[in-house]
Amino acid sequence: MTPSDSPSINIFLTLDPRVIEGYFNKHDPSPIYKRQLSHQFETYIMSSVAAAKRYSPVFYKLKCAKELDKQYAEPLLYAIRRHFLAKKQDREKEFTKFKRRNFVVLALSVLVAIIFHGFLPMMFNDNPQLHTGLINSLDVFSWVILWHPLDELMFHWNPHLKEINLLHKLATSESIIIENEKTNIVDNSFRVVA
Repeated sequence: MTPSDSPSINIFLTLDPRVIEGYFNKHDPSPIYKRQLSHQFETYIMSSVAAAKRYSPVFYKLKCAKELDKQYAEPLLYAIRRHFLAKKQDREKEFTKFKRRNFVVLALSVLVAIIFHGFLPMMFNDNPQLHTGLINSLDVFSWVILWHPLDELMFHWNPHLKEINLLHKLATSESIIIENEKTNIVDNSFRVVA
């Protein structure tokens, strides 16, 4: 799928002052642009972008009923973008820890496998049956201790990158202000009424 084939994701928000209060943590006395987002509002945004693909553009569509409501657009978007930028930075730190931890575990596992394969067989060279059984056991043990870090590094890194990409989109998405008199909502998309 190319970037031009990806459908856009629209997040619909209302700029009514009474509705905006529900977007934020009700116990946060900060100005709008510095407030924490409420859990319900964050859940709404994340569920709106759940179907987003890698190249899907994300837009915030802000509905305002009155001209006066437009003054809330910039502070609201600043708060949303700041929130998701902070979450993205946290997620990037977690991803760095994930990689570091798994590379360390992989290095230690390889070191243990080398030590066991190099030194233990030398101690049992006199008995060929014990030597063969020990080598087979060490092969299985080496595979077991190497499996988890290799599995993590090869197959479990993509969800981290997908979430970082999504949070980046939410922190940098464009906004469109839709005035009430000029628009009509049909099938979750805005259409201009002539």
